[in-house]
Amino acid sequence: MEGETVLVTGAGGELGHQLLPALLRRGARVVALDVRGLPPERPAGLAETVRGDLLDEHLLDRIFEVHAPQRIFHLAAVLSREAEEHPLRAHRVNVDGTLALLRRAGEAAARLGRPVQFLFPSSIAVYGLPDAAAKARAGRVREDQWTQPRGIYGCNKLYCELLGVYCTQRRQRGGQSGVDFRALRFPGLISAETTPTGGTTDYAPEMLHAAARGEAYRVFVAPETRLPFMAMTDAVEAFLRLAEAPESRLGRRVYNVGAFSPTAAEIADLVRQAFPGAQIAFAPDPARQRLVDSWPADVDDTAAREDWGFAPRLGLREAFLDYLLPALRERYGAGR
Repeated sequence: MEGETVLVTGAGGELGHQLLPALLRRGARVVALDVRGLPPERPAGLAETVRGDLLDEHLLDRIFEVHAPQRIFHLAAVLSREAEEHPLRAHRVNVDGTLALLRRAGEAAARLGRPVQFLFPSSIAVYGLPDAAAKARAGRVREDQWTQPRGIYGCNKLYCELLGVYCTQRRQRGGQSGVDFRALRFPGLISAETTPTGGTTDYAPEMLHAAARGEAYRVFVAPETRLPFMAMTDAVEAFLRLAEAPESRLGRRVYNVGAFSPTAAEIADLVRQAFPGAQIAFAPDPARQRLVDSWPADVDDTAAREDWGFAPRLGLREAFLDYLLPALRERYGAGR
């Protein structure tokens, strides 16, 4: 990525918080776009920081005209919790915004005479198992199984995957410049550096941050609820590893990734070990419980491991004890 211009949308979010400095360390020239702007602690050395709406056509035209990005990390999205409350807005941002970027990426590729890479964070929300019993029977789910999402966020993500794959296949068939689309279906992501921002899997990081602040927390899923998770550091490394993989190595355009798959009760036990005074209660919300029951208990990420060497460093205990706990203690001065 040395010397390349990289556009990151949604750059002020949890994933962007750690992706931006990682790109800068690789020598990329980074343009950061976020509707709320970036926080004051944003990394130094960004080519431009743009506060603006992804749906602002004139703004996107200016960014592509001035910067001509060669690689795009499209992180901007309305997440699952807010998407269920505002489905039309979610569709506009998640689908229309992605389509607008894909179109401009294709046009930019034609001007550059080479493909523009389009990195897309998808989600386990694209899956849709009928109920908790089917989820238990399914075990580790592959990329081509159970893609019948039950929530609008999952519908948005799945359609955008299909759009990206279509754009790439059209380039490959025509032998022309166009989009090189690559997507990861992320599980729940846990970060010690940022607070959760509205995902339905956020009960895990919310539990941790609340305990570190000395606040009570009501978990909105049942204790036996099981979902895949990974540490944010491993998620960023996976994204970069996929971006840097030779296109010839890719057997598919959309990959599962995962690291560990605990129950909500197992997460609560680890939180209580770290913060003995943690006040954690389970109060499942019926609508959100139905949604997480439609998502797999675990994912099969064999393709990512075999095609481009995906290998998360942190398991459940390592993520909690070696990554999360020290950072949270430093941030909140708690749990000592």
